Formats: sequence, structure tokens, C-alpha cells
Amino acid sequence: MSGWVRNHALSLVAIGLFLFAFTGQIIAGRADYNQDQADHGEPEVSMGEYLTTGHFGEATFENWESEFLQMAVFIFFTAFLVQVGAADSRKPRSDPEAGKEPFDEDPKDHRNDPNAPWPVRHGGVALALYRNSLSLLLFILFLLSFAAHAVTGAAEFSEEQIAHGGEPVTATAYIGTPHFWFESFQNWQSEFLSVFCLTIFSIWFRQQGSPESKPVHAPHEQTGAE
Repeated sequence: MSGWVRNHALSLVAIGLFLFAFTGQIIAGRADYNQDQADHGEPEVSMGEYLTTGHFGEATFENWESEFLQMAVFIFFTAFLVQVGAADSRKPRSDPEAGKEPFDEDPKDHRNDPNAPWPVRHGGVALALYRNSLSLLLFILFLLSFAAHAVTGAAEFSEEQIAHGGEPVTATAYIGTPHFWFESFQNWQSEFLSVFCLTIFSIWFRQQGSPESKPVHAPHEQTGAE
């Protein structure tokens, strides 16, 4: 069991931190929501009731949306764009090793490898999809989160509209509001800024032992982790 934990420690720690932060969001979010309810003379809601509110859903999905977009865009663009000196970049064309890296190998050359994933051994449409499955999955998760943000955001926006004598809106109508795009863009810009910082800072700064960093002794112009 201890060996299994060691072999999966990175994902276990990541999901543990997620659950810790998500629980904190729920507890603090409910307290904030109930404070607003009290300020408007409305009854407090239970934890179960809070999880069905637009307040909770919108705050959750607008953040998930930006995270999945960031990862999808980063993985997609690193497949063909270069930043000289960055740890997560392809090697520039001028480098004699360009195009010879493991991720550039043609999967068709491994069709008879018994340990290769099923789509590689099967070929055809399955392989065509599998070639881009990571970025495709992340883009799909982005779109699902985008839709959930629209639905839950419309519920939250409608609640505020009604409280101020206005009319509720549908999810489609809510997507057309400045408020929806303000929420989306404020999250997207921070994610793209973090990608930029990770890419640029990895040229000059190091973290020994991390595969996301170049070796500590590597020259600044070295592109890629190895």
C-alpha cells in the first residue's frame, strides 16, 4: 500500500489540496451568502440548499472554465510553438535535435508494440483522435464548464435582478450580458498570465528535481527540460 501511495503521490496531493480548498470555498461561500441573505431580511440556507444556488455554481464553474481553457491552450500550442530557453518548449528548428524528441515519434511505428495503448495498435480513426485526445478532453471540459457557468450564472444574475425589481434571464440571454464576459475574461487573463510567467521564468530560474524545470546547471538558452 505504501508503495502505491508513493507511486501516486503527486495526484493524491493534488486532489487532496483541491478537496481542502473546495471545502473551504463551500464553507466560506455559504457564510457569505447567508450574510447577504441576512442583510436583505431573507432566511439563511442550509449547506445542502447552498450547493444548489447560483452563487455556488457560478463561483465554481467560472473558475473551472478558465483552468481547463488554460491547460488546453497550453498543451495545444506547445505542440508547434517555440520559446527559446523555456523548459516546456519544443526545440527551435535551428537545433539539430529538433523533431527527434520522443513526443515527435510517429505512433504508427509502435503499432505492433504489445504495451502500446489500444488506439495505437488499432490505428485509423481511433488513432487520429487519440493523437490529440489530451487537448480535446480539456477543451471539452472547458466547454462543459462554460455552459455550467452560463446556467448557474443566469440563476444568480436573475436572483439579483428580481431583488432589484428586474426580470430573470435565461442562460442564453445571460451569455449576452457584460457581466458574464467580465467574469470570464477576468479569469482567463489571469490564467494566460500564469502560462506566460511559467514559460518566461523557466528560462532563467530553476527548481531542482522538478520535470517542469531545466536542470539547475543548464544554460539559459537551452530549450526543453533535457
